[in-house]
Amino acid sequence: MMILVAGPYRSGTGDDPARIQANVDAMTDTALALFRAGHLPVLGEWYALPLVERAGSTGIGDAVFDEIFHPIARRLVAKCDGVLRIGGRSAGADDMVATARAHGKRVFHALDEIPSAA
Repeated sequence: MMILVAGPYRSGTGDDPARIQANVDAMTDTALALFRAGHLPVLGEWYALPLVERAGSTGIGDAVFDEIFHPIARRLVAKCDGVLRIGGRSAGADDMVATARAHGKRVFHALDEIPSAA
């Protein structure tokens, strides 16, 4: 299955780059586990951040960032088989879960909930 990993990005970080990176690392670690289980993991950040930079964003939460960051993840969810929600509070990750449900996609809350790819 192609599964979007949805977790906090900015939430609880105060926009501190090291704390944001820790959130991305947690999502990436989960993506690696999904890959090793035979699935195709994706993160919205993998798609959005290069485009945000190319489009000229000057900082997290500016108009260019907001134009691309969550909208691209919503489009990605529509193409996925499901969403794996990880981590703590996050309006954005909760939005990805709601988007998945609106598209009739599966929502998981732990790796062990995901069927084997075998």
